[in-house]
Amino acid sequence: MPATSMRQLLEAGVHFGHQTRRWNPKMRPYIYGERNGIYIIDLEQTTRALEKACNYMRKAASEKKNIVFVGTKKQAAEIIEQEAKKCGAFFVNQRWLGGMLTNFETIRLRINRLKDLDEMKNTGDFYRRPKKELTVLNREMFKLERSLGGIKGMRGRPDVLFIVDQKHELIAVSEAKKMDVSVVGIVDTNCDPDNIDFVIPGNDDSIRSIKLIVSSIADAVLEGKQGQTHSIPGLEKITAIDESEIPVLEEEAIIEEEVVSEDKVVVPSNGSLKDEIVPELVIAADTVAIQYEDAYLDSED
Repeated sequence: MPATSMRQLLEAGVHFGHQTRRWNPKMRPYIYGERNGIYIIDLEQTTRALEKACNYMRKAASEKKNIVFVGTKKQAAEIIEQEAKKCGAFFVNQRWLGGMLTNFETIRLRINRLKDLDEMKNTGDFYRRPKKELTVLNREMFKLERSLGGIKGMRGRPDVLFIVDQKHELIAVSEAKKMDVSVVGIVDTNCDPDNIDFVIPGNDDSIRSIKLIVSSIADAVLEGKQGQTHSIPGLEKITAIDESEIPVLEEEAIIEEEVVSEDKVVVPSNGSLKDEIVPELVIAADTVAIQYEDAYLDSED
């Protein structure tokens, strides 16, 4: 699979955390420092954590465990569906129904109902119903497909959850804790990492950041299902990025400040950088980050 290097994490904006006033003190070990009111995540720890998480997901896939990708926030929903389908995993990307783990038998009944409606549609019996009944069945099928369509082929309970944003998927994480289900997740600076078994510290609001990490996890799952056991290339050795290799923007193209989301701001690139606050890697990122037009969306928190 392609290497997920520190440079790629840097260019995707994985190192941008939330504002300092919106943080969880339990994330302190994963934070390198503060820059213009936002926390900077330590990408060395992110790289190692991603490698560890990918190795675990690869092993779980090779053991044919039920892996479920969970991401219901608007930034992650489409990415979760695409990557889960790519690697043949299950997914929940619209709404986590309470009891999906703790009351799975009831959820199974609704899944069976969805399968029955699918069979009725495939055999043509669906369209032989009266118009009013057909409208009711269409509405029921739409609701079930929206909530359970990503797991309707799953046999048995989920064994591993991969989540995007612990704070947004709090119910899923709580149920996984009760049912002793392993959880791998992207955790930002405003999240609680306690109930996450494999923490991947990183930006969970950026589409490019989510896409990069979820794609790496999906590739690891695909490799596990194909019987490949080698580790991710490019992650064994972490090296610093030479600033001279990063292109510098022309003065007229420099943006003074760009609002990323409600509480995330790309730091100004006006040359007044403080080396004592941010490592060389992040200083280089301050200059290059504005080259990449990232479709950040506001967090629903």
